[in-house]
Amino acid sequence: MAGTEPADAVGNARADAEMRRTVWLMFACQALMNASVVGQVAMSALIGHSLASDKALATLPMALQMASTMAASIPAGLVFARLGRKAGFVLGALGACLGSLTFALGVWQGDFLLYCLGAIPAGLGFGISQHYRFAAAEVATPAYRPRAISLVMAGGVLSAIFGPELVKHSRDMLAPFLFLGTYLILALLPLVCLALLSRAKLPPAPPRPKVATPIGEILARPAFLTAAITGAVAYGTMNLVMTSTPLEMMLCGFGVGASATVIQLHAVSMFAPGFVTGRLIARFGVRRIIAAGALLNLFCVAVALSGREFGHFSVALMLLGLGWNFMFVGATSLLAEAHRPEERVRAQAANDFIVFGTVACTAFASGAIHAQAGWMVLNLALLPAVGLALLLVLLQARRPSAA
Repeated sequence: MAGTEPADAVGNARADAEMRRTVWLMFACQALMNASVVGQVAMSALIGHSLASDKALATLPMALQMASTMAASIPAGLVFARLGRKAGFVLGALGACLGSLTFALGVWQGDFLLYCLGAIPAGLGFGISQHYRFAAAEVATPAYRPRAISLVMAGGVLSAIFGPELVKHSRDMLAPFLFLGTYLILALLPLVCLALLSRAKLPPAPPRPKVATPIGEILARPAFLTAAITGAVAYGTMNLVMTSTPLEMMLCGFGVGASATVIQLHAVSMFAPGFVTGRLIARFGVRRIIAAGALLNLFCVAVALSGREFGHFSVALMLLGLGWNFMFVGATSLLAEAHRPEERVRAQAANDFIVFGTVACTAFASGAIHAQAGWMVLNLALLPAVGLALLLVLLQARRPSAA
């Protein structure tokens, strides 16, 4: 018996190393897939404003992209359940590549409708990429799971730095077609992601239960509702303000470079805390971290309404990004307690359908509210939603988890 202990220790060490290697590969893939979206945030409203005859439709491409992200949840769940994680992520990378190429064609033709069509495959690819955090949770041990989730989401740090810089340095590369070269470069990033996926060891499709839990039963669980609504509020309110920020800055006299820098600072604030959020959750508890994120969103509103200088936009968007990270990572951790292993794909698909359905609505509403009611009303709209999420988290009684 004593002779088996060293062998067991070696085996455990190898398994731990393989787990961490897979998590870091998910980190890199998340960074590549997010870079396209961060770049799109910096460009989309400006391109929409220049191509659309009705300026209230400036954020329609982003709204369609988020609607496609929501729509991706159900088919992605089916693919993951039947073919496994790797096959699903390959399809997502191909969709993102096709979306960038279609965006490029719309810019080249100066066609707003064609440009909007690119949002569909781009949104599908982005929706599938949201499951990288779930894949990391599945390969991680229970003790390492919060850190794995936050670490993969921290991959957005690279995209936060790289995406806006790419926009700033490639926007005139194929002049006079502004941003055409940017989209052609963004189309290459999912191909790099495919190369990384070929080296990742991901879990196979989960065993199919003889009797599947009704989706209504999963949706009715207090833990699931709290996680899904908190995630929807975190992402929806963040997207509401972020989408219209380049437009508001343009109206205040700032150029593309300034708005791209603000989006860059915002994106770094969204993802950089991922290196420590898991540790903070382990130390202080998930509900306290979510509450801290809600408080940061309230500070964001206060700063955004205090002035229209570059510093106001920068600080407000940084607070917004940090608040999103605390609330969304916390919501994802709560979701892991709301389902049993055999229910994971269905619960994750339902969660993302709710979250990105909300994001799609806020992306479209952002342009309409900004055009009709202005920047102040747009920011004040955060308050009731954040209050609702905070109330749900604080009032939820401790219940046995389904996990």
